[in-house]
Amino acid sequence: MIDALTRGSPDSVLLTESVALPHGYPGPSAWAHPPAAGPDQWPIVIPVLGLTLWIRMAPETFGGAASVIETVHAPGFGPPLHRHAETETFRVLCGRYAMHMDGQRLELSEGDVVTVPGGVAHAFVNVSDTPSRQLVLITPGMRADLFFAALSELMRDGQPDRHALNAFGRQWGVEFLGPPLQA
Repeated sequence: MIDALTRGSPDSVLLTESVALPHGYPGPSAWAHPPAAGPDQWPIVIPVLGLTLWIRMAPETFGGAASVIETVHAPGFGPPLHRHAETETFRVLCGRYAMHMDGQRLELSEGDVVTVPGGVAHAFVNVSDTPSRQLVLITPGMRADLFFAALSELMRDGQPDRHALNAFGRQWGVEFLGPPLQA
């Protein structure tokens, strides 16, 4: 169970894990939001994907077992079809998404949770008229800050071709399989 306590301002939340984790992962730990990194590093923005992203819990918080990111997608935007070894659990915080997962199309709205097992091809798109937001649990954890910062740099001049995306993705164990979904 994770408890959230507001400390001072509404922008400062202390998250505390209240149960010990198996397999030698650390027990109770705390992480303060926002991260200690400079304000120019948060959030990570990738305009060509309509994406604004925050690292909410780095993999070090969980001894490498997980990481948590929060994403906001502009209407009509989402990532290209892709797959990777990590499992992702998405919880829609606001708005609506259409998701392609392993050949199926799912419609997701506020409060919905879906888990995409590692290795399964997936993509999603914001089908709302306003920005949509989701919280994503990634297991095992990955350095999403480094991945998305490097992806932002790769995409600063627009969407690269699939060859360039896959050359980038190989460094991270990500395979890009097709274009983003259409709304």
